[in-house]
Amino acid sequence: MEYDYKVTGQIIGCIRVQRGMSQEALSGLAGVARSYLAMIENGSKNTNVETLWRIAAALDMRMSELMRMVEDEIARRTIRRNPETF
Repeated sequence: MEYDYKVTGQIIGCIRVQRGMSQEALSGLAGVARSYLAMIENGSKNTNVETLWRIAAALDMRMSELMRMVEDEIARRTIRRNPETF
């Protein structure tokens, strides 16, 4: 399984919306620019571990929870594309 920062951004965006947060609110809590958060969510920007840590904390979750969700989604997409490999 390969890491996919686009999936990471999609997951962050979905969690943010589910929690009723705006990009402005989440970016403020995480200490990143709203435009940078938007680029992470739309998959045009990869980010580092520290920023992911701060985003996860701002979403009131552990980074390990966020990464588990990312891993699960990547695995789900891999199975859908290549069912014969599983």
